[in-house]
Amino acid sequence: MSVMNRTSQRGLTLTALLFGGVILVLVAVLGIRVVPDVVEYSKIVSNIKAVAQDPALRQASVADARKAYERRAMVDHISAIKPQDIEVARNGNTLVLSFAYRKEIPLFGPVSLVIDFEANTDQ
Repeated sequence: MSVMNRTSQRGLTLTALLFGGVILVLVAVLGIRVVPDVVEYSKIVSNIKAVAQDPALRQASVADARKAYERRAMVDHISAIKPQDIEVARNGNTLVLSFAYRKEIPLFGPVSLVIDFEANTDQ
């Protein structure tokens, strides 16, 4: 019978494996809860940029710009920002749209994650 050298053994202990599994589950739960809100934010940003860059809306009124956003938001099923939540301004001859909102994402028990989303088309 040969005796194994303890210095050549490698691997994880059960404690390290359990700790790694708990960390992996927490990261997965966080990702599952946060990703939909981040995707919705990116849709909102792309919609306000499309409205601001639309040549037909260069001289549009505030109401017309909000209606254009509302049409795009209905297609993308956006519920976080309503048309009246968007600020519309002019910077010279360009239309500038901006918004800001806070999203509270419940994770588990009394623990929540708060994210402040904001963007404008002037950047």
